[in-house]
Amino acid sequence: MTDHPLVSTQWLADHLQSPDLAIINAWMPPVTHPDAPPVYPHAHVPGAVFFDVNEICDKTSDLPHMLPAPHVFSSAMRKLGIGDGQTVVVYDDFGFYSAPRVWWTLRTMGAERVFVLDGGFPKWRAENRPVTDDQPRIVQSHFSARLNHGAVADLSQMKKSIQSGDRQILDARSADRFAGTAPEPRAGLRTGHMPTAFNMPFTQLLNEDGTFRQREELKELYQAAGIDLQKPVTTTCGSGVTAAILTLGLTVLGARDLALYDGSWSEWGGREDTDIVADDA
Repeated sequence: MTDHPLVSTQWLADHLQSPDLAIINAWMPPVTHPDAPPVYPHAHVPGAVFFDVNEICDKTSDLPHMLPAPHVFSSAMRKLGIGDGQTVVVYDDFGFYSAPRVWWTLRTMGAERVFVLDGGFPKWRAENRPVTDDQPRIVQSHFSARLNHGAVADLSQMKKSIQSGDRQILDARSADRFAGTAPEPRAGLRTGHMPTAFNMPFTQLLNEDGTFRQREELKELYQAAGIDLQKPVTTTCGSGVTAAILTLGLTVLGARDLALYDGSWSEWGGREDTDIVADDA
């Protein structure tokens, strides 16, 4: 393995039988289609376990799928058979949607060898690679969750960053949502973006076939968005999911001081004590 956070479908196919490999099918329905069913019960990569982002989260929070407490996460991983020292590959039904969020969650909780399947399940199926509807036999493993507090930003930290300019803020939402010219898909949220934030719709990082762009293309895109790759970056989005796609891209480029605003626009846009910039304001 390398430090690159992506693995190819060929790599995964070659290592399906590896004893230290754990495969996760990340799942979260799109906010625009909340009743969409997961593919997992009918077809998944052999050996994959099912990780529901809306279930393995902080159930005490009013905000969607917030990061759970370390002991809660450890328990959930143990039940999925995800343990210390394993190589974990995460994929999702859409290619790049919730898989980077699960990758980020595992890394933030201390897992070191975690990777995202480039192109996800759509690419895997398009290449006629093996799928199954069999439930894997799960052997519970010990997962030592060690929360990296620096990888997670909260409301107070975001306000501080805006005031001080100590971190660049990069928003993964679409350009019209960022500008405040399109409604938010979640009810009750104001429109616009955080002061000082830059915008990079996460779809820009993807090729037409759903795979991730190469390093040089990524570098040009981040720079065009106004991001200095040598300075700290905090990513944000609608609810902390697609922000992880931007974090993934920054990790591909070797950026180090990265955080993700877990509450994202679900928190910021839902409050009255937060400043908002909108093109139509």
